[in-house]
Amino acid sequence: MELVIRARRVVTAEGEAARSVGVEGGRIVAVEAFDADLVADKFVELGDDVVLMPGLVDTHVHINDPGRAEWEGFETATRAAAAGGVTTVVDMPLNSLPPTVDVAALDVKRKTAQGKVHVDVGFWGGAIPGNLGDLRPLHEAGVFGFKSFLLHSGVDEFPPLNPQELEDALRELKSFDALMIVHAEDSDTIEQAPQPHGDHYTDFLGSRPRVAENLAIARVIALARRTGARAHVLHLSSSDALRMIADAKRDGVRLSVETCPHYLTFTAEEIADGATQFKCCPPIRESENRDRLWQGLAEGVIDFVVSDHSPCTPELKRFDIGDFGEAWGGIASLQLGLPAIWTQARQRGFALTDVVRWMAERPAAQVGLSRKGHIAPGFDADFCVFAPDESFVVDVEKLYHRNPVSAYNGRRLDGVVRGTWLRGKEITGEQPFGELLSRQDD
Repeated sequence: MELVIRARRVVTAEGEAARSVGVEGGRIVAVEAFDADLVADKFVELGDDVVLMPGLVDTHVHINDPGRAEWEGFETATRAAAAGGVTTVVDMPLNSLPPTVDVAALDVKRKTAQGKVHVDVGFWGGAIPGNLGDLRPLHEAGVFGFKSFLLHSGVDEFPPLNPQELEDALRELKSFDALMIVHAEDSDTIEQAPQPHGDHYTDFLGSRPRVAENLAIARVIALARRTGARAHVLHLSSSDALRMIADAKRDGVRLSVETCPHYLTFTAEEIADGATQFKCCPPIRESENRDRLWQGLAEGVIDFVVSDHSPCTPELKRFDIGDFGEAWGGIASLQLGLPAIWTQARQRGFALTDVVRWMAERPAAQVGLSRKGHIAPGFDADFCVFAPDESFVVDVEKLYHRNPVSAYNGRRLDGVVRGTWLRGKEITGEQPFGELLSRQDD
């Protein structure tokens, strides 16, 4: 073999144990006992203070390139991903110009990313009014599914679907078994809610009430039930929706759900006036809501955790006036998802095997990346070397994403990523060697 990594703690589907992991041609070819008599060109033995885990898979990342590369770019985003133990990301179709709503725009994305990515990168397509005929060609060109909004997306070039358009798109996707992922907030409810203004977080929270999420999720469930299509609820923040989600799954509706580190870490009660780095949509809610999201994750009602890395320039956060109504909504967290989740998870009695299931195995399975998310023969040799008992204080100036803005700045987190390997080669950040993925690759 080309490489054998030996570690006293290795997370596999069978649990955590001492193992030797053999690599050849970028793939895992052996997972044996720690002291197995293996032959390799190179041996790496990890210290007892670290755990060898599968590289994480983050299927919700806004890279914004091309068009808004001053917000984020492929090189900076994927370097941040690697520093956070993430070896595969799937890029969202909006905030870039043009948005990825047809094959020509996908080609522009790929050309922009070529040679710049430190981790493997796939792409979502977009479902917007008027592009129903573009969905199948985009699917055939390799996107992993299609994103839609049920209210204004924040950018005019990616408009929302009304209920009939969403149903039509779901029926179209059902015909070739593609996945629809939905930003589920009800536009009418939010239009009728008090409008956000000023520096009080409670005013912003009141402008995006739980009922807006609940109604939109109910609509997604009803249409997925009616059409038989696969649907996925993005960035769940309202724990009120857990019961209907569980009921839908029990009934056989083809539904999956994600949440994000910020909803599982922060609480509305701790957000200070003017702290617009915490603004995101849907919003961070109250402490009891956070605890119920954790319960939903533990019970499997929520399938997995991804970042929703949605960065912008410091100017767009309007720190000058601290106005939640004016500030761009989005949390920059791609590098910090693993320690953020581990910090909270270990306090609640969860193990690293749970974290790997939520942040590697299940996201990979959802998008059909059959060679990602596990340490097992046949899988890509993508690894995260993680020191779970070490802690650090987040300093935005030391993060790799493009702009020094993050809600985690100054927060102490548990767990440090010591190294990240992609297809058997350690990522140094000096020369990008990530690949652009298509759905057909697996």
